Amino acid sequence: MEATVAERGQITLPKAVRDALGLSKGTKLKVELEGGRIVLRKDVDDAISRVRGRIPLPPGVTTDDIMRELRGRAPGDPIPEWDRPAAVKPVKTRTTTAATRPRQK
Repeated sequence: MEATVAERGQITLPKAVRDALGLSKGTKLKVELEGGRIVLRKDVDDAISRVRGRIPLPPGVTTDDIMRELRGRAPGDPIPEWDRPAAVKPVKTRTTTAATRPRQK
């Protein structure tokens, strides 16, 4: 594929490239030089920042709750009551003596 630099330094990206990357009017691209190459990268940070804070959370749910759900507990996080191991109850042993032992017939 080719693109020609216009008089004002502009180029038109081929439609196949725009479609493959989901580029539309107003999409920001990062321009980087790597050796003798020009590298264009879709500015993903911009896309993320546009949706940040727009997804409503259910009542009583915090972003920390969502992160724990996705990543698991972080070191130092309190263990929720429902996730704690059950307390080990001591087993009562019955000692038998001659007086309490059942008689054999």
